[in-house]
Amino acid sequence: MSTTQLSNFIGGSYAEPKSGTSSTLLDPSTGEPNFEAPVSGAEDVDAAMAAATAAFPGWRDATPSERSLALFRIADAIEARAEELVAVESANTGKPVAVTLSEEIPRWSTRSASSPAPLGTSRASRPASTWPTTRR
Repeated sequence: MSTTQLSNFIGGSYAEPKSGTSSTLLDPSTGEPNFEAPVSGAEDVDAAMAAATAAFPGWRDATPSERSLALFRIADAIEARAEELVAVESANTGKPVAVTLSEEIPRWSTRSASSPAPLGTSRASRPASTWPTTRR
């Protein structure tokens, strides 16, 4: 079985760890190696913090509506790749795919009885007036 090489994602691009080392992750259900994960150190954390610090002003200055739309787009991207994410998480944890799907991937249609969105539809593309909200 081949292993998948994982990388850090820093500042919008993939980055190998400064240490140049990785750790083999095993599929707990088979004991077979399935991933090579980066062993990140202080330099990698510093690079990630610098990227986050540089990105913060744009997020801070965004309107609540812009932030909401960004989060909905992230949720749409997760949902669009749900099967792939479930397969990876199942291989990483050894949990059955069905259990991983029901526990790890949120579905819009189960989040709000007042405004369900069928799987495969984009909540981000729907008018804001149709989004369920919680007043705080």
